[in-house]
Amino acid sequence: MELLKVYQQTLAERLQTVVNKEEPSQLYDPIKYIIGLGGKRLRPTLTLLTADFFGGNVEKATHAALAVELFHNFSLIHDDIMDNAPLRRGKETVHEKWDVNTGILSGDAMLILAYRLFEAYEPPMFQELAKLFSKTAIEVCEGQQYDVDFEIRDDVTIAEYIRMIDYKTAVLVGAAMKMGAIVAEASQECQEGIYEFGRNLGIAFQLQDDYLDAFGDPKNFGKQVGGDIIANKKTFLYLKALEKSSASVSSSLRNLFSISPKDPSEKIQTVKKIYNDSGASQATLKEIEHYTEKANSVLETIALSNEKKEKLREFGAWLMKRSV
Repeated sequence: MELLKVYQQTLAERLQTVVNKEEPSQLYDPIKYIIGLGGKRLRPTLTLLTADFFGGNVEKATHAALAVELFHNFSLIHDDIMDNAPLRRGKETVHEKWDVNTGILSGDAMLILAYRLFEAYEPPMFQELAKLFSKTAIEVCEGQQYDVDFEIRDDVTIAEYIRMIDYKTAVLVGAAMKMGAIVAEASQECQEGIYEFGRNLGIAFQLQDDYLDAFGDPKNFGKQVGGDIIANKKTFLYLKALEKSSASVSSSLRNLFSISPKDPSEKIQTVKKIYNDSGASQATLKEIEHYTEKANSVLETIALSNEKKEKLREFGAWLMKRSV
C-alpha cells in the first residue's frame, strides 16, 4: 500500500543496524536471519504512521517501532518452535535452519534488545512506553497459552477464541499504534482511541490470517497452507463449521482434528470442503468485515483530520482484502 511505503523504507534502513554485534555468531546470526526475511512489517510501520498523523517526529518514533518489530519476531521464533512450523515467510524457520536451543536463546536476546531500544527516550516517556510494552508482552504470552490450551480442549467457544487472538495478535497492533501516539505526545483520549482502532483491526487481521492459512495461495502466503489444520488448531473457521454443520459432519470434523496423518493432504482438502459447505468460510469473511467496521467506528471518535481518517479507513480496507 502506497501510504506505508515511506515508513517501510525508513524501517528497512534502520533494521540493518539494530543488531550490530557479530559474536557469538550462533546467537546473532539467527536474529539477523529472521529480520532479513522481511515480512509485512505492519506493526512498526503503524507506529511511525501514527506518530506522523498526530504531528510527532517520525525519527523519534523509530526506536519504539524497532522495539515492536524485534518483539514481534521474537514471538514468531518461539511460536514456530511450539508449532513445529517448517516455514516462515517462505523460508526455513530459525529452529529448522539451526536448532531448537538456538531458536530459544536468540529469541530471548531479541526480547532484551527490544527493551533496550526504549532507553533512547527521556525518563517519563521511557516509563510510559515500557509500561505499555510490558503489559502487551504478558498479554501476548497469555494469548499463546490459550492457543496451546485449546489444542487439547473440545469445548472451546467462539468468544474464547476471539479473546485468544485479541491477546495473541491484536493487542500488539493496538500497542504499536499507541506507542506512536505516545511519542507524538497526543492526548490521552487520542492514545486510547488509536489503541482500540488498532486492536480491532488486529482481530480482523488475525481472522484473515486464519482464513488465508486454509485458503491462501502458497506462492503468496509464505507459510505452509493448511498449517492450522495439520496442527489441529481450533480456529474461527473450525468453530463456525462445528456450529453450522449437522451432527454427523461435526462428528467427522472433530475426528479429523484428533488425528495427525503422515500425509495430511487428504485431511486438509476434506476439512476445507467442510469449511466451504458449512458456510464457515463465508462467516469468517463476514467477521473480518465486522471488526474492520468496528475499528472504523472507533476512528470517528479520534481527533484527527478527515483526510487522515480516510487514509486509515483505506488501510483497514486494504488489510481486509490482502492475500499475504
